[in-house]
Amino acid sequence: MNPYLPYEAEIMERHQETDTVFTLHLRLTDPEMGRSYQFQPGQFNMLYLFGVGEVPISISSDPQEPHLLGHTIRSVGRVTEGMAKLAVGDRIGIRGPYGRGWPLKAAEGKDVIIVTGGLGCAPVVSVINYIMKRRDRYGKLTIIQGVKHPRDMIYREQYDAWAKIPDTRVFLSASSGEALWPWHVGSVIDLFSEVKFDSAVSVSMMCGPEGMMIAAIRLLLERGMPEHSIYMSMERNMQCAIGHCGHCQYGGKFICKNGPVFAYPDVKELLGIKGF
Repeated sequence: MNPYLPYEAEIMERHQETDTVFTLHLRLTDPEMGRSYQFQPGQFNMLYLFGVGEVPISISSDPQEPHLLGHTIRSVGRVTEGMAKLAVGDRIGIRGPYGRGWPLKAAEGKDVIIVTGGLGCAPVVSVINYIMKRRDRYGKLTIIQGVKHPRDMIYREQYDAWAKIPDTRVFLSASSGEALWPWHVGSVIDLFSEVKFDSAVSVSMMCGPEGMMIAAIRLLLERGMPEHSIYMSMERNMQCAIGHCGHCQYGGKFICKNGPVFAYPDVKELLGIKGF
């Protein structure tokens, strides 16, 4: 694909996950383009609402099914609010995929700890689904997910299903609870006291608010996990997606081009510093 040009895609399926979050499954209308399209979990596309603008959205579907590309979107601005009004059969533009994905090949044979906060679960849901479809390649899978409110929890049915799979543990929390919320009330960081893992054979992948990730990394390091076994997906204002415009520059790196997935040692000097 020409990295500068959006290609037309048709909405094949639409799912309303919460009041403000929805998932679009897209098919490139050019058959040849659809056959040649490939991506890795953790990469993102630029979705273009014609005449309105573009937004970067992580790909949430499986790379072995590139003919139907899943994107989970929160309606928070002009472009995404417009996309929220689209229906099956409508068409938008796609550029991508961009960026560097998760180290899933390097993680084979190891235990995997997924840590997410808020809608940060969308970039790592592709990882969870990827591991579930290739369960024999990985060790124990631990999923730690936190949200502000129970109503923010998307994929709720999937979490219930994942928790029943052997060698898979799910820990969920909400900052404020509500009636019939069966899981922990408090910070996602609180859940680490319940999680047991062997740091020598584990790798962690996380996404969400930067403060949450910094706190989670501190706990993982205290429990002996090597720095090079921790990976994080960073979020910034990405516009061109190819490292030209500079909007997502992060020190000497670009989130869109060198990330969004980074090994912790690659970005640790900049984490938490105001202005970066």
